Amino acid sequence: MDTKRVVVITGGASGIGQETALKFASKGDRVVVADYNEAGGQETVELIAKAGGEAAFIKVDVSKHEDVQALVEKTVEIFGRIDVMFNNAGIGGAGPVLDQNMDLYHRTIAINQHGVAYGIIEAGRKMKELGIKGVIINTASVFGFLASYGTFAYHATKGAVIMMSKSAALELAPYGIRVVAIAPGVVDTPIIQGFKDRGMLEGMKAKVMGGELTKPEAIAKSVYLLSLEEAEAITGSVVMVDQGYAGFK
Repeated sequence: MDTKRVVVITGGASGIGQETALKFASKGDRVVVADYNEAGGQETVELIAKAGGEAAFIKVDVSKHEDVQALVEKTVEIFGRIDVMFNNAGIGGAGPVLDQNMDLYHRTIAINQHGVAYGIIEAGRKMKELGIKGVIINTASVFGFLASYGTFAYHATKGAVIMMSKSAALELAPYGIRVVAIAPGVVDTPIIQGFKDRGMLEGMKAKVMGGELTKPEAIAKSVYLLSLEEAEAITGSVVMVDQGYAGFK
């Protein structure tokens, strides 16, 4: 019997998602790289294949429920199961509260909040159906707790991810399905560019251990650890992976 886990990672074309895909694959898990960015997604699959791992790319727009439904179904068609769902796809904020571009506001909510909700719902349904005691991990942020300038919509979505994770963990516990949120701080990904443009980055870096941006591979390691059986007591929690950002003055 094949005991390899199957892991779905949204936003797997770059940044935290790509590094997490590489991490799981390096440990022998089979990975579905899900992203709207086909070139980046295929690049991640190729990197995994070159390292001797097994992966498949599935194009998805997480803001569309039907796309996320299809992602989960195609995953099971390809690999027969789904053990870990990492709802990681996201975009930056939509500007200061009084200067909202409403199209971008709605897009931010659709991707960062609704996309995670669809992932929780569809992965949870499939895990229950297959009798798999799986793990759903969602990317929140320290900015689900802390305010900053110019990211009004982003804050709203990450606060929502935190509470959706807690609520889903409560409801899915009877099926042995864990739900956990991670809260990265200032990570070296394209989303951080907005803070750099506003001259805020140096002040943010001063608040983290070591005074530098967190590398995406460090977040990937934490996600992998949370997926393991050894983390079986962790559910309904928000795990801070921020190098102390939220706790330092």
